[in-house]
Amino acid sequence: MARKATPVKVDPMPEINQEVLQEEVGALTMLGDIAQGIQEERDLVNQLLGQAQMAGAFEEFSRTVRTSKLAFVKENKLYRAIAGKKNPDGPENLSGTWEEFCRLLGRSVDQVDEDIKNLRTYGEDALESMSRMGIGYRELRQWRKLPEDSKSALIEAAKQGNKEAVEYLAEELIAKHSKEKEELQAKLEDVQQDYDALSKVEADTSKKLRDVKLELQRAQLRTAPWSEKVAPFQEEIAKRQVLIDEALGRHLQAVEALDAWWIGEAVNQPGYDPEAYVEMPLEVRTVLIELDDAITRTAHLVAAARDQILNRFGDELALARQHQLQPEEQAQ
Repeated sequence: MARKATPVKVDPMPEINQEVLQEEVGALTMLGDIAQGIQEERDLVNQLLGQAQMAGAFEEFSRTVRTSKLAFVKENKLYRAIAGKKNPDGPENLSGTWEEFCRLLGRSVDQVDEDIKNLRTYGEDALESMSRMGIGYRELRQWRKLPEDSKSALIEAAKQGNKEAVEYLAEELIAKHSKEKEELQAKLEDVQQDYDALSKVEADTSKKLRDVKLELQRAQLRTAPWSEKVAPFQEEIAKRQVLIDEALGRHLQAVEALDAWWIGEAVNQPGYDPEAYVEMPLEVRTVLIELDDAITRTAHLVAAARDQILNRFGDELALARQHQLQPEEQAQ
């Protein structure tokens, strides 16, 4: 009797999340592109270095192609890939600088940077055409200084491949630019001269105005009454005396305060006898000496000022006192 076949149970496949799948595929594609880009950049650096080591191979590139590759290496800092490689000019390893990279190519940094400037200024087509015409660095450097519209005209002419037309146009544009520059320089000099002349006039006017004000002030002082002339002195003396009175008053207050404080301290001493002498502690005597020194110093300053005024104005003071007393006696 034949055996029956056992049916096999087949589980349904889980549903695939298309959105997640697309994200994973996109991420893998991006990583692949990045890896491919890094490899291509390394290949470019190695290609340039390898061709530079072959006699004349690097010069087989056209100027624009060569410069375009070098500009890409510099802008993206791909020259750092040489870091750690053996330095052919010394025992130390390369550190990965732009200067080292240019030196490995047998070029100077200045020359390569000059080529990159020309490429960015004129573009690949115009620079390639100028290179075939034999136009050198000096002319290209000079033309870069022209205004933008003049450079655009040169670029269009260079694309036509007519060297004579380019050189003629360049001479015309340079002459025009030089003339415009001279005219601007002349205008600038005229403006500077006008400014200098105006500054001199203003300086002379200001000096004359100051002289007039000074003479007017002198005339006012000569014709002013004595009461107005001495008024500033009187005002200053009054202000200063207020400060002196306040300072001396504080000295007096300090004496009175120290006396009252010490009496209170002495009375509160154990075994106080009002008939007996109470000796001051050393700390209190120190404060007393400092206060006495301050008052003595003030007294010396007052005495010195008194001697000065008597030495300088003694006779005038005596006469002034007499005149001051006469009205009082007459009033009595």
